[in-house]
Amino acid sequence: MNRTEAREQAFKLLYSIEIQKENEEEIIELYFENNEITDEKTKEYIKDVWIGINEHKDEINNKISSNLKADWKLERLSKIDLSLLKLAIYEMLFKKLPFKVAINEAIELAKKYGEDNSASFINGILASIVKHDLS
Repeated sequence: MNRTEAREQAFKLLYSIEIQKENEEEIIELYFENNEITDEKTKEYIKDVWIGINEHKDEINNKISSNLKADWKLERLSKIDLSLLKLAIYEMLFKKLPFKVAINEAIELAKKYGEDNSASFINGILASIVKHDLS
């Protein structure tokens, strides 16, 4: 499984956890089993993403919140958009993935799984974060 495919699996897992919000360790193991993810590198990457996002949850959520329009709150975002933003921000800020790669991957996943305006919304939030935090 290549990194793009592993990232898509990590996104799907993050989305599942956003929806269920309980017994996350069990959700992860069931996710691996149900999706027949046996490659150890892929499992390691997905677990790293999940652990890293949890460890930096407040900072990641603050980055998203501070780049939303004034009348928007995190709770208002779709779980898909929120999961994609968390994944991209984690990879840009903490894994030092080039921001162009992280943004492009998030946009492609948004086109595939999000609503009609998800890709442009995610692009706008991530571009704002790059402008204010990574330049």
